[in-house]
Amino acid sequence: MLNLYQLQSFVTVIAEGSMTGAADKLYLTQPAISQQIRNLEDELGVELLVRGVRQIKPTLQGEILFDYAKRVLQLAQQAEVAVKALGADLKGQLKVGTLNSMGVHLMSPIVSRLLKYNTKLSIAIDYGEGPDLIQAFQRRELDLLILPEVEQQYGLALNDSEKKFLFKEEMWLAGSGKDMDMPKQIVLEELGKYPLIFFSREYPDFNRKLLEALQAKKVSIEPAFMSPNVGTLKRVIESGLGWGFLPSSAIRKQVRSGRMNHVDVRDMDYGTEFFFYSHGNSGLGALTEVFYQALLQQEKY
Repeated sequence: MLNLYQLQSFVTVIAEGSMTGAADKLYLTQPAISQQIRNLEDELGVELLVRGVRQIKPTLQGEILFDYAKRVLQLAQQAEVAVKALGADLKGQLKVGTLNSMGVHLMSPIVSRLLKYNTKLSIAIDYGEGPDLIQAFQRRELDLLILPEVEQQYGLALNDSEKKFLFKEEMWLAGSGKDMDMPKQIVLEELGKYPLIFFSREYPDFNRKLLEALQAKKVSIEPAFMSPNVGTLKRVIESGLGWGFLPSSAIRKQVRSGRMNHVDVRDMDYGTEFFFYSHGNSGLGALTEVFYQALLQQEKY
């Protein structure tokens, strides 16, 4: 009998490309993840993974299980959210602020599920730049913020808020999956090989560190295209007009399907933690907790 813990480990290994990445994502040890995969393979009597030196990929049987496992886990998550939502009898209005790049893959599924089971609930999502959202939150125009760590990214503090960890985001260099000559790995000095598509505004700390790293290596690159909209940048990159750094959560599906290539930059490794910020005395305790738990579940898959 397959269990959800094994399926969760398996799906996360494929999504992250390694046992170590899955262990970090699920807050488990690498041996624990390996054991769960071995147990799953023993249960099914087939090899599910091709264990490479740098990256793990699914076998044919693994690809089939991956598709089914994602659906099973998503259904389990939907059931959990639905039960919690019904049990909490959620009502009122919830105003949430977050980045544009978090919209489609993270926020939309959660909002639709919560509204489906709570006819007296209203949710407003405000997409904007971090500093503007933080100011709106401080003026109590927003109930919740879903942002990268505000002090690291924006040099600001939210001292009177409650702060909960959500997930760790990475910035990946991505190119078109149609380009068969695109390298799998580069160093920063090689960043000028293709036109650079630049993601502006949403991750200022990353942009600062990228610029500093390039300056330290005396590399000068003029972006061919700039936009703060992750959807626009994804379409530009997929069409083969250049490569650029984008949040891994926004492009993981495209990389997995082969529509984009993920290029490893050996001397530029960047990650930032996302947090869930709320007002401690808002009177929306049950509603914010259900929303937080739904976000945690959604991010796993």
